[in-house]
Order: sequence, then structure tokens, then C-alpha cells
Amino acid sequence: MALSLSLVAPPVVAAAAGSTFSSRSSRTALRRGGRNGRVVAMADILGDFGARDPFPEEIESKFGEKVLGNVDTLHQILIPTLSALSLADLPLQPGAEPLSLDDARGLLFKVVGWRLLLSEHDDQRPARLQCVWKVRDESCGQELIARINVALDGAGHAPAALLLEAPTNQQLQVRAELSTPSAAGDSLTINDYILAARIDKVKTLDLIPKKRVWA
Repeated sequence: MALSLSLVAPPVVAAAAGSTFSSRSSRTALRRGGRNGRVVAMADILGDFGARDPFPEEIESKFGEKVLGNVDTLHQILIPTLSALSLADLPLQPGAEPLSLDDARGLLFKVVGWRLLLSEHDDQRPARLQCVWKVRDESCGQELIARINVALDGAGHAPAALLLEAPTNQQLQVRAELSTPSAAGDSLTINDYILAARIDKVKTLDLIPKKRVWA
């Protein structure tokens, strides 16, 4: 007995810039993704995304009856919210507003190894981002600082602090702090998180102390 197999193409939803998904729809979706509309300006960075209509062959295959929805379903790919983006790939935002404590804590999940420092005068106002790397020796510390400076070259938003230090009875370390000056003192904006994400891409494995492996 001969067995005949046929391959049915699965539904394909392709995203492409300049599609039929309207600019108005994309910006509405983006507003829903932000907190109180603070992320609306991100639409200018991302542009518009959309989805194509199914091919006639796909409709004839009745794939819509085999998946959630049906062939009349309007397929849309919405603009990703800030939480779905890679911050390191975003340009700095001119005139960025200070972040609230909730927003600052939420974005902290997007940067590895950084911690939030609150203002000394207001425990509800985020003031700085801080990250510390242990280094093997002074030359490794200077090399790490050089690599960080290269990663931030041309950003136009320098770290508040970037130095090699030796705390009492501790190993040499490099400490970086990021903040944005404001009328009320240091504060945090999305730009500080963008820089932190770029610094996270700096190679450090060859500069930090090697871990001992016990048999």
C-alpha cells in the first residue's frame, strides 16, 4: 500500500517596514505599551511595522481552520514596547525626562549587574546607576576603563564617575556611575540605561579574576 504525504504551508506573518499597517495604529499601540504615554516618542525611532495578507494558496489550504483564529482574522504585528527592545541599539534621546522610581526599577531588568542608587535627600527619586567590576591588577583596570570609553565614544553623555579604586582590604575594582544632571540634582533618564546597556557589551572576561575550579 502506497502512502502519500502532502505538505501544507503553515501560516506566515511577515513584518516589514512601510507595510499597510497604518502609522496611526502603530502609534496607538505604542502608547498602550508605555507608562502614561511616556514612550510615545519611540515611534519615531522604530518606524512602522505591519503584516501582509495571506496568499491565495494559503487560503485554499484552510490553514486558518487549523490555528487559533481563521482566515478572516486581521493579523497585526504591533510596535514593541520599550521592555522588548535592546537598549544598547537605541540612540540617545535629546531632552529626556527624569524617570520615576517605578520606571527606573523596571528598566533595571534590562541592564546586567547594575544597581539603583537613590537620592540622598529623596528616597523616592532615583539618582544614579552603579556597576562594579573586580579586576586582576591595575593594568587590567586601566584597560577596562579604556574599553568603556571606546564603547561610549561620541555618545555625548559621559559617566558621572568612572574610576579604578582599591577599597580597604579588598581587590582592585573599576566603578562606573551614570546619571543625568538636572535642576533638582542628579537624576536618571532613559539615556543612562542606554549607556549602561552599551557598557554591558564591553568584553571583561579576560580582565576579571579567574575563578578556581576544584576537582
